[in-house]
Amino acid sequence: MEKEEYSSPGGCHEEDTEVEEGGEEAEAEWKKVGLMRAYVEGQDPAAKEVDNFMLRRFLRARDQDIGKASTMFLKYLKWRREAVPNGVISDEEVKNELAQKKIFFQGHDKKGRPIGVGLGSKHYSSKRNMDELKRFVVYILDKMCSRIPSGQEKFVGIADLAGWGYSNCDIRAYLAALDIMQSYYPERLGKVFLIHVPYLFMKAWKMVYPFIDDKTKKKFVFVDDKNLKSTLLADIDESQLPDIYGGKLKLVAIDE
Repeated sequence: MEKEEYSSPGGCHEEDTEVEEGGEEAEAEWKKVGLMRAYVEGQDPAAKEVDNFMLRRFLRARDQDIGKASTMFLKYLKWRREAVPNGVISDEEVKNELAQKKIFFQGHDKKGRPIGVGLGSKHYSSKRNMDELKRFVVYILDKMCSRIPSGQEKFVGIADLAGWGYSNCDIRAYLAALDIMQSYYPERLGKVFLIHVPYLFMKAWKMVYPFIDDKTKKKFVFVDDKNLKSTLLADIDESQLPDIYGGKLKLVAIDE
């Protein structure tokens, strides 16, 4: 299976490039955050409710360009009011998605980032409603972010594609989920391990790949079956790894 061109260089090395705290770059970055805050609060009072770390994530997503970051953030505030009018997505609003038992929470990696596990073969394009699917993506991302500990800003995913076939292929859903994550949850994704990848999936991947921004592309790591446990253990302690991958934790459904 030809996956090398899509993998991050070097396999599983750390993909993030952060500004070192306490240095001149960090000081300059926080100054930009202050300027950004002054502008966005003037445009939308709701900006006063978010912390500086959120503004910094948007700033980093736009390569320190205050104008572009502000535009992106203001778009997020407008979207949030419309997409999540009650502040949270309830279980009832995504009950059909939850019933499929395809998303699980699973411990934390060695950097303290919470782990989510998705079972690709549990999703069927014929059974999903796009509006509910989008709400479900927000539901998942909000819950993942709520599990991020102080001092950390990102989460990790394991996309298990064992048994994935034509009935599971859903390009529209993949693109919708990708757009929500990239547009409204910037700098939240730390890494995604794609495991048990069938050859058929690569055809879908080639259609989705052009829509992934350059920073995010580096965070997708394809893992060969023969290196599965060793690759996951490099980032995740055995005590935090799902038992189905050789660890000691049982999978817990997202709504449990």
